[in-house]
Amino acid sequence: MSGIYSRRFHAEGTPPRPIVATDHKRIAILYLIGSIAAFVIAGVVALLMRAELSAVGPTLTANPTTYNVWLYVHGTLLILGVQIPALTGFLPNYCVPLMIGAKEVAFPRLNAFSVWLFYMGLILALLTFVMPDPPDVLWTGYPPYSTITTGSTAFFTLTVLLIGFASILAGINLLTTIIYMRAPGVTWNKLNVFVWATAGSFVMQLIYVPVLGASVLLLSFDKYIGTGFFDPTNGGDVLTYQNLFWFYSHPAVYVIFVPFFAIIMEIFATFAKNPIFNYKVAVYGGIWCLVAISGEVWIHHMYASGMPDWLRLVQMVTTLFVSVPVGLLTISLLGTLYRGSITFEVPMQYALCTFFLFLVGGLTGIPLAVASLDVNLTDTYYVVGHFHYVMALTGTLAIFAGIYYWFPKMTGRMFNATWARIGLLLNFVGANVVFARMMSVGIREGLPRRYYDWAQFPQVAGDQLLMTAGSAILALGFAITLVNWIVGAVAGRQAAENPWGSKSLEWTTVSPPPPGNWPTPQELAADWSPYAYGKR
Repeated sequence: MSGIYSRRFHAEGTPPRPIVATDHKRIAILYLIGSIAAFVIAGVVALLMRAELSAVGPTLTANPTTYNVWLYVHGTLLILGVQIPALTGFLPNYCVPLMIGAKEVAFPRLNAFSVWLFYMGLILALLTFVMPDPPDVLWTGYPPYSTITTGSTAFFTLTVLLIGFASILAGINLLTTIIYMRAPGVTWNKLNVFVWATAGSFVMQLIYVPVLGASVLLLSFDKYIGTGFFDPTNGGDVLTYQNLFWFYSHPAVYVIFVPFFAIIMEIFATFAKNPIFNYKVAVYGGIWCLVAISGEVWIHHMYASGMPDWLRLVQMVTTLFVSVPVGLLTISLLGTLYRGSITFEVPMQYALCTFFLFLVGGLTGIPLAVASLDVNLTDTYYVVGHFHYVMALTGTLAIFAGIYYWFPKMTGRMFNATWARIGLLLNFVGANVVFARMMSVGIREGLPRRYYDWAQFPQVAGDQLLMTAGSAILALGFAITLVNWIVGAVAGRQAAENPWGSKSLEWTTVSPPPPGNWPTPQELAADWSPYAYGKR
């Protein structure tokens, strides 16, 4: 049926109609367009916030509620509108069926429904700028503030539910595709690491997204119906919401981390011309170990909320244990480079910078795992700097690396390598100027995060100005990157079918791939592997 549907709307001479498209590649591009739109808006809001913080006192607005709304838009869009949709919607939709030799995903119409739910969530988020009572819940929705504010908490709830439900449908679709639609010869131990990462991410999404949906729904019940789930005066407890929120939101870090690390692995293997080092250890000891323990570490976000010391100790141990699977993945990544024939094309340069930013973010997270240190650093700029290093910057640059890597496959054209490197340089410099300084003032001065004004900390005036300048450098780098993609897709030179010399299956079809991906079913040799670059 999906084949009939595809022929109906993609027949020769018939213009594509993306609204009714079910081809997994078109759905992926729709995810990409939505993610880029959300990224631009979240970035503009970030610039507004940095401009507001560049000097003491009101700068752009005298209304602290406006700043809170900016923070809500920035945080919600970057996580739910950019990184998770790009890493579990765009890239998996485009690459996974090609990597496993499938002609289509398992449920094409369900796939199309998921992307339009995602767009509905984005539209709700954008209505924030025209509503008379925009959501004033920061990005976490913590009660009691979110239940007493005059802002529309219901819009926050509905936005999260729509995007979350889109993620659940995408997970059902792609997990079914991976399990049942692999071409003959694509066995479990011959899957791309990115396919394994996609499966692991969606397992986490299916487990934890319903918890987030339930928590934000109960939040609106408290505010609009008068229930008392999180209201201490009505028998509730605000810490219940924090537990539910972080029970999802910390695994969400791994939902983002696992795919972006796999993207780096794919790029390293291709440009080092080496197979993945310790493939099975990376997959089972790295990816799936992270999936298994992802729900056991959330309380380290709540060390300062009042809990028994024994519980802090237990959660400190489980949080530090995360370094074991991450360490295994890191060893596998670096081992892939060992004695490789390395070439430093644009995707490889992005991947290397992504890895460096990840190391900074990961190592600076160790103090936050240790309860005795975290109680002094919590809610300071140090946490903001660490979080942006390990998640926002690393995840975003990994997405950029993936786009540049698969750009010839998606468009059949090449980007401008010089402008790509200029964009990377500006992004890398701007990121370190902003977020290294954030961690510095968090440690030195204990500067609190989420403050609209910092008049009580006049000694950080120079730091704030420097961070604002760094954000401008970042914005310029991102703008160059986006323009480079658009120009390359429209007017770039024709790309070779396999410009990077990859052994992965997606590079064996034409670029861009047609509906159905291949004219005939794939027949793979017995010794085929996506990383068959030679034996060590």
